[in-house]
Amino acid sequence: MRTATTIEASGGRTWSEPVEFAVEAEKLGLDVCWVAEAWGSDGPSALGYLAARTDRLLLGSGIMQLGTRTPVAVAQAAIALSQLSGGRFLLGLGPSGPQVVEGLHGVPFARPLVRMRETVEIVRQAIAGEKISYSGSHFRIPLPGESRPMRLSMRAEHDIPVYLATLSPAMLRLTGRVADGWLGTSFVPEGADEAYFAHLDAGLAEAGRSRADLDVCQGAEVAFAADEDQLREMVAGRRKELAFSLGGMGSATTNFYNNAYSRQGWAQVAAEVRERWQAGDRDGAAELVTDEMVLATTLIGTEDGVRARLRVWRDAGVDTVRLYPAGADLDARLATLGRAIELVREVSAEPAR
Repeated sequence: MRTATTIEASGGRTWSEPVEFAVEAEKLGLDVCWVAEAWGSDGPSALGYLAARTDRLLLGSGIMQLGTRTPVAVAQAAIALSQLSGGRFLLGLGPSGPQVVEGLHGVPFARPLVRMRETVEIVRQAIAGEKISYSGSHFRIPLPGESRPMRLSMRAEHDIPVYLATLSPAMLRLTGRVADGWLGTSFVPEGADEAYFAHLDAGLAEAGRSRADLDVCQGAEVAFAADEDQLREMVAGRRKELAFSLGGMGSATTNFYNNAYSRQGWAQVAAEVRERWQAGDRDGAAELVTDEMVLATTLIGTEDGVRARLRVWRDAGVDTVRLYPAGADLDARLATLGRAIELVREVSAEPAR
C-alpha cells in the first residue's frame, strides 16, 4: 500500500503550516499529497507552490470541484501543474455538494453524474492535444456561431492520471468505467463490497478493466492511544465531527456522506443524526453517534489496533491509505504520520491473508 495525506488552508489558517507539513512528510517517505479546496483556499495555486518545494512527492488535487471551472480550465490547470512538477501531478475531481456548488459558487448542482462524465471526456480530449470539439447534454464546445474548434497551445508532456471522488452507486460505476483512481471516504472495509466495490467493479467490467486498473485510495484520521482508557476519550471527542458529516455536509435533502453510512448499516442512526443536526440540536446529534461508527471509519486505536485495522484495509482492496494524522501541533502530527507510514510499510510487507 502507498501512503498519502491531504492538506488545505481553511478556518482562518494560512498556507505556511500545511506547506511545511507536506515538505516534512516527503522526508518521512510519504508517497502522495492531496490538496483540498472545499470552501477554503483554491487547490491549484498551492499545488504549483508545492511543486517547487518538493522533489519526489506525487501531488494531487483532492479535489478540484466540478462547476467551479470549465472542463477546459481544468485541463489547462492540470497540464500546467504536471509540467511544473515534472510529471508528479494527479488530477482529482469531485462533484462536491449543493451547499458549496450552489450556495457558494452560484452554479446549479443538477445532474452531477452527467457533468462528471462529460468533464472527464473533455479534459482528456484537451490533454491529448486534440482540437476540442464536444457536443454533450451538459457541455457544448464550441458554441454555435462563428467559433471553430481549438486546441490548447500548451501540451501535456507527462501522463496525468484522473482520480474521481465519488460515493453514490452511479458515480462509483462511472469511476470504474473512466477513472485511474478512486478517492473514497466514509469507508468501512467490512461493508465495502456491497457499498462500494460492487459498483466500482460493475463499471470496471463495462470498460473491460479489472481492479488492478484502479488505484483505490481511502482516507481516515489516524491517532495512537496509549491504552483503552485514552482510546475511549479520543473516540468521544470525534463524535461531533462525524455528526457534522452526517448532518451538516450537503443540504437537508442531499448528503452523500449520510447516504454512504446508511448503505453500510447505519441508516436509522444516520437519518436521526441528520434530523437533529438540521434542527439545530448539535449536541443531541453527536450523542447518537456510536463508538463503533467512529472506529469503523477511522484508524484510531492503540498501535496494535491500528496495525490490525490496516491489515483489514489491505485485505479489503485498498491500494493507497490517505492518512489524516492527529496532533496538537505540527511536530505531533508529523510524529503520528511518521509512525503510521512505518506501520503501513510493515503491513504491506506481510503476506495477504
